[in-house]
Amino acid sequence: IKNHATINNHPKDPMSLFSEITIKLLLWVLLVSFFNLQLTTNDHNFFTNANPNNTPLPSTMPEQMNVAMMTSGGLAPCLSSSVAYLVEFWAAALKAGKISGLTIRMYIDGYKGVLNAESIILSPDSYDACSCLHDVGGSPIGNSRVKLTNIKDCLARGFIKEGESPLEVAAQQLIKDNINVIHTIGGDDTNTQAAVLSKYILDEHGGKVVVVGMPKTIDNDVFPIVQTFGADTAAEQGSHFFTNVVSESSANPRMLIIHEVMGRDSGYLTAATSRKYHDSLKKATFVSGLTTTAKSRDIHAVWIPEIKIDIAAEGARLKKIMDDNGCVNVFLSEGAGVNDIIAELEANGEEVPRDAFGHVSLAKINPGVYFSKRLATLVGAEKTLVQKSGYFARSAASNTFDRKLIKDCAEEGVKSAIAGVSGCMGQDEDKEGTPIRAIEFERIKGGKHFDTSVDWFKTLLKEIGQN
Repeated sequence: IKNHATINNHPKDPMSLFSEITIKLLLWVLLVSFFNLQLTTNDHNFFTNANPNNTPLPSTMPEQMNVAMMTSGGLAPCLSSSVAYLVEFWAAALKAGKISGLTIRMYIDGYKGVLNAESIILSPDSYDACSCLHDVGGSPIGNSRVKLTNIKDCLARGFIKEGESPLEVAAQQLIKDNINVIHTIGGDDTNTQAAVLSKYILDEHGGKVVVVGMPKTIDNDVFPIVQTFGADTAAEQGSHFFTNVVSESSANPRMLIIHEVMGRDSGYLTAATSRKYHDSLKKATFVSGLTTTAKSRDIHAVWIPEIKIDIAAEGARLKKIMDDNGCVNVFLSEGAGVNDIIAELEANGEEVPRDAFGHVSLAKINPGVYFSKRLATLVGAEKTLVQKSGYFARSAASNTFDRKLIKDCAEEGVKSAIAGVSGCMGQDEDKEGTPIRAIEFERIKGGKHFDTSVDWFKTLLKEIGQN
């Protein structure tokens, strides 16, 4: 103060000078506060621009995750590998510090286990051991076919009591088990049921369960997924199955063999199995002059739902093959001609058997037997053999192709679950580049038909002589 008072030899009153300095200090405080406000505003704008949808930003503290898994529907060569890879990537997330804690609960026998409170918690000591499941077919935790919105069926099977709602019972169980994430490994029915359950919990109980589905079906008939788990393995196994069965063509003169392949609405599996088997014959060697030839062991017809079967025209074409080779081999999709069979049953006043989801029970109406009776007469067969590869093919362990697909989807699925995003994992054919992502459940739908215009299928039909 003393120095300031003598500047330029103009003495100032100390009190006046003190007031001047106080004002200057206040101005500096205001100036610094203004710059801090600008910095804060800029930071806010940065995060807003980086997160334009204002979705919750991740917490700095990873959370405890209570994860559940279940397999449901029919078997497919992917269930065990799906469980193995999901366990692997959840354990890796815990190890990497992406989550603070982890429990993995397995519901036994699919939705039946949820309704009946039947589950096990996997010991952390067993996480690494789950890798052995890649060599195992079937489901390591059991399957069932249960529709949560079919109260009558759930009541008849003892899953609920009179007056109870399956959705409410299932919701209460997930809430009781404090489930944050549930992985539903199944087809379109399984995953859409999970989405319904998740919405019910949110609407009725204000809770949130993230549902991340894994698309299992050997039919490869789910919109908008490029390739479902297990379909390629099942085709490979079906080809192997017929490699043995076709030898029966040498067991009797004029032999008709119907190879019935699974596939309700889509002929993909039948077509893919035919392709793998037909291509395998190109590598085989035969002895000239003997009756067992490449032609006698080849496929002579591929009948799928997407192609209308003119039984009379096909009968005439195949009779010539029977005359020349002493046998006829037909690959038949179990869904081919089903509408004709249903119409015939209903016309005769017979009941059409259906499952809990309303699907026609193909095993009971037996399309293979239906067509074999008609075709046998047309081709003049002395003996007819109908062989179904479905159970053999679907119960195998995943092949290399399917394991890679399952692994990629499981890895992205765990990331999606941690981020709180529900959906069914798969290659989204509606997005450029068909990326693997959590596809919105409202877009998931079964019944996708096989594209008969693909080059490999047209080539196959041409090579076997089928127009």
